Amino acid sequence: MTAETDRRFMALAIALGARGLGRVWPNPAVGCVIVQGARILGRGWTQAGGRPHAEPVALAQAGAGARGATVYVSLEPCSHHGKTPPCADALVAAGVARVVTALEDPDPRVSGRGHDRLRAAGIEVTTGVLAAEAEAMQAGFLSRIRHGRPMVTLKLATSFDGRIATASGESRWITGPEARHLVHAMRARHDAVLVGGGTLRADDPLLTVRGMGALRQPVRIVASAGLDLPLGRLAASVPEGPVWLLHGEGAPPAARAAWQAAGAQLLPVAQGGRGLDPAAMLLALGQAGLTRVFCEGGGQLAASLLAAALVDEVIGFTAGLALGAGGRPSLGPLPEGALVDAPRFTLVETRAVGGDVLHRWRRA
Repeated sequence: MTAETDRRFMALAIALGARGLGRVWPNPAVGCVIVQGARILGRGWTQAGGRPHAEPVALAQAGAGARGATVYVSLEPCSHHGKTPPCADALVAAGVARVVTALEDPDPRVSGRGHDRLRAAGIEVTTGVLAAEAEAMQAGFLSRIRHGRPMVTLKLATSFDGRIATASGESRWITGPEARHLVHAMRARHDAVLVGGGTLRADDPLLTVRGMGALRQPVRIVASAGLDLPLGRLAASVPEGPVWLLHGEGAPPAARAAWQAAGAQLLPVAQGGRGLDPAAMLLALGQAGLTRVFCEGGGQLAASLLAAALVDEVIGFTAGLALGAGGRPSLGPLPEGALVDAPRFTLVETRAVGGDVLHRWRRA
């Protein structure tokens, strides 16, 4: 196989793996392609709930044709016994001749052992093909393994002067239907949707994915130090998808009991200066297995995550209207300092979505 052929099939494996984003946590979203010559014999990606893994799905498609084949996997095959047998063992048993991977798995249970097992069986192993592309797709899983926290995508939908509502709080709708539909697709590609208590009190949002057919709903998370939250639509919708509440140790027992009775899961975390400590929140979510969190505000929560350098990506939707200085800003106060110290991001993408503009930024 040429280097260009390796890149082409690895790009397909990465794209297949991306189909699992938002559906496979705490597992990584992996893709696998099995090839004989130029013919694809099997394709697979990690299935909903995290299993089966990509490799056995692709091997089942390839059948006996996998013997002597080349296998492209977007992450090192696992080598440990969990709820399923090791994928490295499955590849050895299938008699494949060569395995090409994009990344070594940093999970201490794997971390090179999958590659070593393949080599010990006489299988040729090539690593690092399209590593940067695989890193970007696996950013959430890699963040949880390396830093103990999920990656955070902050979504801001604003007027072109940076406001999210009028002075009276009216906010429906600043952006158009195309942008709102795209936001539902973005929710579906994350493990969880996160908002602050102020957003729940003001809007009582459902935070579900709608208009995308039947799929696994993301975890709906509300951060509220005192759990002073209305038992409204969100509480009533717990059967539609899990609801988690991040709260302080001093939250009233009556409020805790009421939300637990509604079926919500409560996660106590340490408090910081003006509310919950943002690093403690994300560590708690990482310990719970989440890899990708989609934060939809409000302004104080967004500012606290930005100030703590915990936002990995910002997705902005800018609408063609102005609300003026009296409108509500998209961000709460940030610590005062020099311009050079301000949270800074690098532009990745910009495009029109209906009558609005999408711009996507990655932490510099």
